[in-house]
Amino acid sequence: MVSLPNCKINLGLHITEKRTDGFHNIETCFLPVGLKDALEVIPTETNKLQFTNVGTTIVGDISKNLCVNAYQLLKDAFPDKVIPIQILLNKQIPMGAGLGGGSADGAFTLLMLNEYFKLELTTEQLIEFALMLGSDCPFFIINKPSIGKGRGEQLETLPLNLKGYKILLVNPGIHVSTKWAFEQIKPAIREKSIKEIILQPVATWSKELINDFEAPISKEFPAIATIKRDLYAKGAVYASMTGSGSTVFGIFGQVEESLFSFPKNYMVRMAEVM
Repeated sequence: MVSLPNCKINLGLHITEKRTDGFHNIETCFLPVGLKDALEVIPTETNKLQFTNVGTTIVGDISKNLCVNAYQLLKDAFPDKVIPIQILLNKQIPMGAGLGGGSADGAFTLLMLNEYFKLELTTEQLIEFALMLGSDCPFFIINKPSIGKGRGEQLETLPLNLKGYKILLVNPGIHVSTKWAFEQIKPAIREKSIKEIILQPVATWSKELINDFEAPISKEFPAIATIKRDLYAKGAVYASMTGSGSTVFGIFGQVEESLFSFPKNYMVRMAEVM
């Protein structure tokens, strides 16, 4: 069984409140974008889970990988149904880039294993499991343009149609600590909600649609602001940093990737709106 976990971008991101559990309440619009990993589940003759990573190497303790964690959550909940398997992950979405690649892999693993083992979990149950993996994971269970509130798990799908637009993703390879990024923000509720702004014409977004992380992170890492200026200069209808960085995206009606000359160490990808 094979699936293709896609990334996401944030269209606006407001940090509205610090919670008593240590997390933050947010408001954002998640948009699924067609830069994808590849995930495969196959039988194994061993008596324990096997996890194999190709493509971009995943550094760190494999036991903390969200695909592995997703399997373990379902194994604990359904010990008689969930048996050892092999999970193969071809990693193409850059990690720690604000694109939610790891979250997508974890959520898609839940979806695949639900089908593979015939667990018959509902969407609501899958969202509950996904939230145990991470704040961005519930979105990928739905995987449609959605307003996210709370930690990101309170989802409301939107009639947002960006078909025909292209998304240019530019990642400068800068690692931004999520903990540090949140420390730079003073939570506040904005007068105008992201949902209100998103439902306006795309041409108005550049004046009102803000990612709270972008200003302090751009100050610390000026390359992010430089990328954004270049995207607008080349005709982007809207450009912003996604998540807590460091990927910057531009939304274009028409654009040629050859117009851009970013440094060779940057990841530059043109992706479709899903």
